[in-house]
Amino acid sequence: MNRFLAVIFATVLLMFSCKGGRTASDNGEVPADSTDTIESEVTDTLEQLIEETPMPRAADELFDDFFFNFAANKRLQSERIQFPLPVVTDGKTEYIDKKEWKTEHFFMRQGYYTLIFDSRRQMDLGKDTSVNHVTVEKIFLDIKTIRQFIFDRVNGLWMMKAINVMPIYKNPNASFLKFYQCFATDSLYQLQSLDETVQFSAPDPDDDFEQMEGVITPETWPAFAPELPSQMIYNIIYGQYAANGNRKIFVIRGISNGLEMEMTFLRKNGKWLLTKLTT
Repeated sequence: MNRFLAVIFATVLLMFSCKGGRTASDNGEVPADSTDTIESEVTDTLEQLIEETPMPRAADELFDDFFFNFAANKRLQSERIQFPLPVVTDGKTEYIDKKEWKTEHFFMRQGYYTLIFDSRRQMDLGKDTSVNHVTVEKIFLDIKTIRQFIFDRVNGLWMMKAINVMPIYKNPNASFLKFYQCFATDSLYQLQSLDETVQFSAPDPDDDFEQMEGVITPETWPAFAPELPSQMIYNIIYGQYAANGNRKIFVIRGISNGLEMEMTFLRKNGKWLLTKLTT
């Protein structure tokens, strides 16, 4: 996904850096809301550029490359949805016509997305060109509902074929999602959900090619605890759901900056525990 975005994003930043307008006041101080304004302008311009740029043919080889374009390009999205689109809720099916469809930008406007994996092998499926079926989940933790967007590759082209709406408790990740919502919102619950020691790994600030490793204890956790999304998250399933196992790798991945954080959880004696944090 990032290889197409990186080029366009760099172009957008160059455009803004060359603007005649100022982002600072005459005395050199940056207005308090200037960062938010710039980010909003960059996002809007980025989406405009994507919509005006034809999607490369090669983007259909990997779902991630296709999906980035699909989420940002209103015209492409309309072309790659099989209308009338079935929406299944509690066994009841309704259909959305093309004229009724409202563009779904997914996570494009928040700058990052989340993923939930059972294993390293499952993580590699995102780079597997043989994958022909993908489910994108929009998980509303606050209302305990999941919207699943179903994609299939048809004659070499990715198409959205259906939407399924389900309560979280019917999802294979239900146990972990229930735990995650508490973990993301309750600092005391976080401390109670740490393994005896949590392995930590991060880039060495003194050497770009080396990793810095260590151990996090409950006493030092507040210094490492990341800010986590708690109301709505995403997940992408490449292929079919795996069995509901006792290991989950929760990933927060930046769209354009290459940043990524991984949190590994294990279920021990019925309780989910954080065992590793990688940034």
